[in-house]
Amino acid sequence: MIPPGATLGVLGGGQLGAMFAMAARRMGYAVEAVADAADCPAARHCDRVHVVDFADAAAVARAAGRAAVVTYEFENVPVAAARAVAATVPVRPAPEVLFTTQDRGREKAFLVAHAIPCAPHRLVRSRDELHAAVAAIGLPAVVKTAAFGYDGKGQRRLDDAAAIDAAWEALGPRELVLEGWIDHACEISVVAARGLDGGLAVFEPTRNVHRHHILDISSAPAELPEPVLAAARETAAAVLERLGVVGVACVEFFVTRDGRVLVNEIAPRPHNSGHLTIDACETSQFEQQVRAICGLPLGSTRQLAPAAMANLLGDCWDGGEPDWAAALAVTGTRLLLYGKSAPRPGRKMGHLTALAGSVSEAVAAVTRARARGCRRPEGRP
Repeated sequence: MIPPGATLGVLGGGQLGAMFAMAARRMGYAVEAVADAADCPAARHCDRVHVVDFADAAAVARAAGRAAVVTYEFENVPVAAARAVAATVPVRPAPEVLFTTQDRGREKAFLVAHAIPCAPHRLVRSRDELHAAVAAIGLPAVVKTAAFGYDGKGQRRLDDAAAIDAAWEALGPRELVLEGWIDHACEISVVAARGLDGGLAVFEPTRNVHRHHILDISSAPAELPEPVLAAARETAAAVLERLGVVGVACVEFFVTRDGRVLVNEIAPRPHNSGHLTIDACETSQFEQQVRAICGLPLGSTRQLAPAAMANLLGDCWDGGEPDWAAALAVTGTRLLLYGKSAPRPGRKMGHLTALAGSVSEAVAAVTRARARGCRRPEGRP
């Protein structure tokens, strides 16, 4: 066990690192972040920020060397850097988990090897292979970069043969993954933690609604049939066990119209859809991350009330500083801003969470709060 008073390291300085540091400091730990910029959200909550180039594995290892244990707040950390840190300091989840999950091709191979349901797919490395993959899987389909894609970046939907070459021109020439289109009923995700002793703590699934490929609103309970929820919980637990995760991870799913649960992606860290656990659960996903990597007993995932979370993107600042008083006048609503220096369209600046007597009431409250707070120019949606 790594007791309170020790120093924890986090690779990355974004909002997930900031919320991890908030949870860790509350529990009595010091936190040092390794980031590529000094002006990052984590800087407001960490004891120290080391500014490094993540491509310099030796520099990353030196920066993280004072920590008793190191974790991630984003998965685009070069594996070489994570391995360099792990040579002297425990890294949780292990660099090999990062290696598997940061590349869609390797992630899909892991799922297939362990008979975990996912979308039909093919790995492609050339224009001809892309055409062959489309012929095998059919249309519509989605082609994605194997690495470094998030929030809809690095992907194209293919609806007809004319889109194939255009997609290759836009995304190639590099390794891509073609996935068959899933006509899904909804998307859900499950955040779970696995401790050093192999113990698991699984949060209830959240239902996720996206807008322009970015998470817009998450709500829990997900209000789906129990067999669907049970399959998602069990699959998430199996993913963490078979990957050997020590820490927190999120598994995103498509729920098909006939009730099947298919893994879409795995994130080896806390997740945007789990932010509502801060206010709605006995243990937040970030406290759970601290507990797991430090060898402490995992906390209860019991949800205290129905909840919904709405992302606040930079677009909310288009009409000037949002009216926070108007937003927070909505009963049951709480605000968390990430401390980013400048708003930009599509940039996650913070989130609102609402607790209520039912999920529908929570979704309505958080939607109303955001609408009241965001002063959009006339004519903007």
